[in-house]
Amino acid sequence: GQGTSVGFYSRTCPRVESIVGSAVRSHFASDEGTAPGVLRLHFHDCFIRGCDGSVLLAGNGTERTALPNVLLRGYEVIDDAKNQVEAACPGVVSCADVLAIAARDAVVLTGGVGWEVQKGRRDGRISLASETATLPLFTDSVQIQIDKFQARGLDIQDLVTLVGSHTIGITVCNSFRYRLYNFSGTGAADPTINPAFLPTLRSICPENGNGSRRVYLDQGSGSRFDLSFFRNVKEGKAVLESDQRLWGDASTRTLVERYLGMRGAAGLRLFDAEFARAMVKMGNIQLKTGAEGEIRRVCSSPN
Repeated sequence: GQGTSVGFYSRTCPRVESIVGSAVRSHFASDEGTAPGVLRLHFHDCFIRGCDGSVLLAGNGTERTALPNVLLRGYEVIDDAKNQVEAACPGVVSCADVLAIAARDAVVLTGGVGWEVQKGRRDGRISLASETATLPLFTDSVQIQIDKFQARGLDIQDLVTLVGSHTIGITVCNSFRYRLYNFSGTGAADPTINPAFLPTLRSICPENGNGSRRVYLDQGSGSRFDLSFFRNVKEGKAVLESDQRLWGDASTRTLVERYLGMRGAAGLRLFDAEFARAMVKMGNIQLKTGAEGEIRRVCSSPN
């Protein structure tokens, strides 16, 4: 294909970014959780069949029905943005591009720094739940995380940086409660959890409490795009096991320390710049461009 470019729609749909941005802002105003929701949708889209909108397709046996994707949210934001884009420029902008733009806007709305979104992706027609087995999981070791990212052309620097998006992430008790009470059959908590932090997590997620209760991944600064997630990883206060493991492995710890070891705002500036770079790189995984794929009219079903 002809590849992607920032100005891909400059003649055919010049207002696409402002249309998508306004839809994302309006949903965010009524529910801040739409920001991490949309960002995670884009990750999960790009990780399976590349960034081709496959995660947005609905129906039996599609990606969104699979276990790693059951908690995905933000579909209505993308549908709404796409409807508005269609009204202005029918049949021009792909759902994959709408999602990529919306993911950038989500970061900006939570205090992160934006980037120029490359556009020109085409939408895929295939979405299979069976292919989601290679998505990162909250129980993954660092090596498994590295392998899964490398399979998509993303290196260890991209891994640590992109996991940093958990600074605005949301999970549920079911994804980490096993760490709090009887970790690996020990009858005790995961020893990598800071003992001073354990009572906080236990009060949020009691042993027999509501497993679907939503919990910020970045305790203390859950809705701000900042460095506190990495601080929590260093202090044994990461909520997910896979996140906490970034500190236990020397190769990833070095990269976490790099963001935390700079004076003043320099670390945050570095993270913002690295995050933008990694998002552009991830947004170009296995693209369908040119004559491949299609421009879906409705994001939840192929044409």
